[in-house]
Amino acid sequence: MTSDVVIVGAGPYGLSVAAHLRAARVDTRIFGRAMDAWRTGMPHGMRLKSDGFASNLSDPGGEFTLARYCAERNLPYADLGLPVPIETFIDYGLAFQQRLVPNLEEVLVRSITRAHGAFEVETEAGERITARRVVLAIGIQSFAHVPDQVAKLPSDLWSHSSEHVVLDTFAGREVVILGGGSSALDLAALARRAGAHVEVVARHDIEFHRRMRLPRRLRDRVIAPSSGLGPGWRTRFYTDAAPLFRRLPDRWRLETVRQSLGPVGGWFIRDEVIGKVPLHENLELVSASAVRGRVRLDLAPVVRSVDAGSCDRTIEAEHVIAATGYRPRLDQLPILSPELRSSVTTVGGTPALTAYFESSVKGLYFVGPLAANSFGPMMRFAYGARFAARRLTRHLARGR
Repeated sequence: MTSDVVIVGAGPYGLSVAAHLRAARVDTRIFGRAMDAWRTGMPHGMRLKSDGFASNLSDPGGEFTLARYCAERNLPYADLGLPVPIETFIDYGLAFQQRLVPNLEEVLVRSITRAHGAFEVETEAGERITARRVVLAIGIQSFAHVPDQVAKLPSDLWSHSSEHVVLDTFAGREVVILGGGSSALDLAALARRAGAHVEVVARHDIEFHRRMRLPRRLRDRVIAPSSGLGPGWRTRFYTDAAPLFRRLPDRWRLETVRQSLGPVGGWFIRDEVIGKVPLHENLELVSASAVRGRVRLDLAPVVRSVDAGSCDRTIEAEHVIAATGYRPRLDQLPILSPELRSSVTTVGGTPALTAYFESSVKGLYFVGPLAANSFGPMMRFAYGARFAARRLTRHLARGR
């Protein structure tokens, strides 16, 4: 079988690109399970930090928005100020797929190799497709990061935050969550609701977004204009000037992506955590060990004083959850053959991309988190799907 374009991945980016290419009549096949990372890697009861208007998938006419989906089903919705339940976002994504990407093939891709100027894509069903161009729309689930000290523990004593959809299994158990971002704080609140005894350990001060005052005053809109990544001129630059961001020096881009929009909890989860869950701030993990079927974590202050030895702490629990985020890297994509991976020029471990998301291997494209080091922090969020889909489609449609 042959195809002009093969898309791998069916999350917000893959579905948005597929919807645009379908409307442009580009011969396309798309593989993956619709919204799989959201359905299987994020806990029920969680709410999105992104505002409603910033949580859309993208179709060419911009018609099937989250607002329209909620209106059709009489669900609560607001552009600003009303957190979106993850269940609503997942159902919206599935409805988007059924309506705009009916050609999705819910089969996973096993491998991608390069031969004779084209790509051979093999699915787990055994089908082999020859494609002139391949778009990798891989989400964050493939790049879960776990501290080495934790990964060495027996597997039943630890897990990554992406492994938990429900927290009921922790009822009555002692759990330590490593991390101070939204994943850690959401899990802490949800595990506590489920009856777990939870503690949180973070390497920094734990912070929460401030609840936005609505309607926004003119002065506030001037000082911090709205953007899909939150209010502020800096975030507005990330969303409105992604092509310019790509032209900036590598070192500056990498540092910006690393530091921007860091670990902060949603304003709506604050009251479920503060005063209800023990928070251990500015402590780093020194070692982790298994002691009589429990986990022992040895901690030390991130900034050590002269008498810091007296400040070291030890915490024990029945289980530790590493809510330590994700680190997208090309070498974490086993579906690409070693030869193909080694042919891709990288920047900060991710593909260095052209203005149209093409890597140094002609015909191989990357969107989503793997594109963040080239196009900026927006690529880590669903909000970036519209920009990526429109720009990539213009390019691919011209090159048919």
